[in-house]
Amino acid sequence: MTMIEAVRSAMDVCMGRDEDVVVFGEDVGYFGGVFRCTQGLQAKYGKTRCFDAPISESGIVGTAIGMAAYGLKPCVEIQFADYMYPAYDQLTQEAARIRYRSNGDFTCPIVVRMPTGGGIFGGQTHSQSPEALFTHVCGLKVIVPSNPYDAKGLLISAIEDPDPVMFLEPKRLYNGPFDGHHERPVTPWSKHELGDVPEGHYSIPIGKAEIRRKGSAVTVIAYGTMVHVALAAAEETGIDAEVIDLRSLLPLDLDTIVQSVTKTGRCVVVHEATLTSGFGGELVALVQEHCFYHLEVPVVRVTGWDTPYPHAQEWDYFPGPARVGRALTEAMEA
Repeated sequence: MTMIEAVRSAMDVCMGRDEDVVVFGEDVGYFGGVFRCTQGLQAKYGKTRCFDAPISESGIVGTAIGMAAYGLKPCVEIQFADYMYPAYDQLTQEAARIRYRSNGDFTCPIVVRMPTGGGIFGGQTHSQSPEALFTHVCGLKVIVPSNPYDAKGLLISAIEDPDPVMFLEPKRLYNGPFDGHHERPVTPWSKHELGDVPEGHYSIPIGKAEIRRKGSAVTVIAYGTMVHVALAAAEETGIDAEVIDLRSLLPLDLDTIVQSVTKTGRCVVVHEATLTSGFGGELVALVQEHCFYHLEVPVVRVTGWDTPYPHAQEWDYFPGPARVGRALTEAMEA
């Protein structure tokens, strides 16, 4: 499956198993979503289970919160992560607080899906990576898959979770494992082992990272599209890097990070979002707190620029294998 098909399969499986699961958002019904992630769900489950919403992100999320308090399990789509800002108040002040405000009498089992990141020439309002804005909010869970197998298993876990989950789907990975080499033809998921996705139900625990490449020289911490970029950089430099795919940012698998950095003594953090106050800053702080006496050199960050996402300079902004490779070399030679 492609990641699009895997995400759709997860919703299909959950809708088939539980009639309380509903899917809605802008153009997700008859049209099947702007990336076709919900294609065919309305025809299969009807207009009361999969339906279009007005162009109002605050209304979409607010309605989902009310449905969740009533007992339903909404899985809603924000058409692009860049559009989630009108709903931020609903997410942070309502969805994230219901369990605490009600002393556990109410939960908020909603999933908010949103395509994230760049690499598709979407410009500044279709390419943002706002994951750090959610990791700062107590009560939310934040997931960023890097492949179809994880996307399906994690989305099923998210839909079955009793609390609100932000599910960010790197749009550049929808059709293939993009490694940052934009000048090359796209590699399809059909040629990648993680494109082999079971048809039925399975789940992947939220909060558990995966080591995508074992190594002993330096630890690379990444998520989403940057996992594939990091793997490419390791291969091209020949450096024995261990690449960790976080998968879940909140909760975070700190144990896997600490074990790896303690072993290698070096660490490079990679993400596509802007540098300042990006999630990488939290990762660097945690590595410093827990691995200080094992570090041989300072932790290195490779990120997007502190600018709006530039359309004309997309591939300079986008952290590619060359930039990550330079960071790996810097970590080894310091």
